[in-house]
Amino acid sequence: MDPSLDLNAELAKCKTIEDLTGSNGLIKRLLGGMIEKMLDSEMENHLGYDKHSPTGYGTGNSRKGNSSKTVLSSGPIDIKVPRDRNSNFEPVVVKKRQRDISSFDNKIISMYAKGMSVRDIQSHVEDIYGAKISPTTVSNITDKIMDVAYEWQSRPLDPIWAIVYFDAVHFKVKESGSVQTKASYTAYGVSLDGYREVLGIWIGENEGAAYWLSVFSELKQRGVQDILIACMDGLKGLPEALKEVYPKTDIQICIIHMIRASLRHIPYKHYKEFVVDLKSIYQAISLEIAERNLEKLEEKWGNKYKHSINTWQNNWIHISTFFRYPLELRKIIYTTNAVEGLHRRIRKVTKSKAVFPSSQSLFKMLYLAINDITNKGPAKCNGWKIIFTSLGTLFPNRFKYEDI
Repeated sequence: MDPSLDLNAELAKCKTIEDLTGSNGLIKRLLGGMIEKMLDSEMENHLGYDKHSPTGYGTGNSRKGNSSKTVLSSGPIDIKVPRDRNSNFEPVVVKKRQRDISSFDNKIISMYAKGMSVRDIQSHVEDIYGAKISPTTVSNITDKIMDVAYEWQSRPLDPIWAIVYFDAVHFKVKESGSVQTKASYTAYGVSLDGYREVLGIWIGENEGAAYWLSVFSELKQRGVQDILIACMDGLKGLPEALKEVYPKTDIQICIIHMIRASLRHIPYKHYKEFVVDLKSIYQAISLEIAERNLEKLEEKWGNKYKHSINTWQNNWIHISTFFRYPLELRKIIYTTNAVEGLHRRIRKVTKSKAVFPSSQSLFKMLYLAINDITNKGPAKCNGWKIIFTSLGTLFPNRFKYEDI
């Protein structure tokens, strides 16, 4: 790497993502210098002595200048490859006749996306590539991805979605000199052809129906005209907020959230028995049987645990939605496990950061984590052909086959 290169000064010149990752962008110039440094190190190991060292005299082999080579990442990079007089130097980092080095592209951003801290990345780059990059420079490089992240966040969406899961996960963020809890709101959709996709992430205050309303409105502005089924937790006012924007949408409240809420105040001596009675409700084969078992629950436990039973009675209209659907569809909507599974994978990435320095830093990390998790392409729901046929029967006038 050119020692005269002022990384922070060069980074300040980058005004667009093209300036950073383009064919003559800063990352490509840094990458070229790193590769050359690694090749020089390989040559020293091959010859057995450092460059210009007198211990090389009379060893039978020595350096013989450099040859120019153009390799390809997301654009061409010119590098100089050291040569030896015996012509038996076999480089490893860029092999002879190798042109494609795209595996190097965006390594710093990739490491950040996998949860490595800025200082860990700094140490890793120095150990592996022999290049010294300050923590500030690493942060600034990853900050340049924000243009791409905001473009992703505002991208147009399909007009109709079969299922959308709504859930929030909480993080600590430093703001205005104090550490606050922020909610990351996630919309995780299933398209009409059965593929899962993160529709967006939003950073706001602690989870509330008012903020969710702004999320629903933004989805509408981005092109989402209809959602057949929405799955969500039991947050007060959330179903009503969704209905303001999507009045035709069927709402399913997560059964697991309801179980947790109703068991919160059940003492140990009655816990197992109460759980068995709850199972007779949500595992019933029909709505009629479920309603009858809910009545039995009220008769048996109403005097002792009225609050726990009210949790089900007050939300029954949205708890019982899944009973209208066939078994294959029930399995994927009765809980918000799909989006919670995504959040668990994000937590594995973010666990190295107890507190984020800003909401933008949190958004950057979440975007990179989601991009890394989904980089193999969208996952398709199992048994979607049967589910799609059921959707066509249940919602005959809401979509057409040509919408897929």
